Amino acid sequence: MFGHRSDGKKVKNLEPLFRIIPSIMLERNDAQVYFKQDIPLKSIDEYISKKAEEGIRMSYMNIIYAGLVRIIKERPKLNRFVMNGTTYQRNEIFVSLSIKKSLTDDGQETVIKIPFNGTENIFEIKEKLDSTIEKNKDKETINKTDKVVKILNLIPNSFILWSIKILRFLDKHGIMPKAIINASPFHTSVFLTNVGSLGIDSIYHHIYNFGTTSLFFSMGKKKKSYIYDEDEIKEEKCITIAFVGDERICDGHYYASSFKQLTKYLKKPELLEKNYIENEEENEKELVENI
Repeated sequence: MFGHRSDGKKVKNLEPLFRIIPSIMLERNDAQVYFKQDIPLKSIDEYISKKAEEGIRMSYMNIIYAGLVRIIKERPKLNRFVMNGTTYQRNEIFVSLSIKKSLTDDGQETVIKIPFNGTENIFEIKEKLDSTIEKNKDKETINKTDKVVKILNLIPNSFILWSIKILRFLDKHGIMPKAIINASPFHTSVFLTNVGSLGIDSIYHHIYNFGTTSLFFSMGKKKKSYIYDEDEIKEEKCITIAFVGDERICDGHYYASSFKQLTKYLKKPELLEKNYIENEEENEKELVENI
């Protein structure tokens, strides 16, 4: 039925402004907002070294990935999307990631989409992330996205555009087949790209009009930056996280509070070692006690 989706539920009782702006900003590229922040690496490096002594190999991506999953769970408006003028709350948390099977100019690229319930701790997220990346780096591995791409490649060029238009129509009216939504990396809570692995700084990456992605994060290479902290300007080793988001899903205060929460987790990754507590009051108490 039109308006009913397999991947989300309509959000009722929206604030008046947020009922109107999806009709003003019709596409995601109309509603893109940009944010960039340098993340000091001292605390993260200390945490990685501590875990290495325990025989656990952690990476920057593991920690940032875990932080993103946690804040999307804690801040549910981040897991919304707008389709055809209607705001939906996504049923699950998904993180999409592009990977190259080999770091060469001709290396094949694929996209993975990993589901989470948001209660996972950093070790569970690391295990799922690392194992999925390792599996999909194998040239023989064909994931759901690859299968859809292979099917589309069988269609003559003159009909590919029409095929995508049909899919967009189905998606717009909530009748996209669930199998395609599940396979599509563009129907995700957040896209994360690690361009630092390519030796470059973070980039602002557009969010796609196709699909339902509302958030795009990019992490860059390590570098020296000047950080203003406790009334002092310090030069520290950092990585820069660049963000592009859909301003129709929440207001600036909500975004800012969410980024502050993410920064707290990156300054103290130990907070992510415990599973998320579903009870909101208990979780808030736990967070306050540990910060």
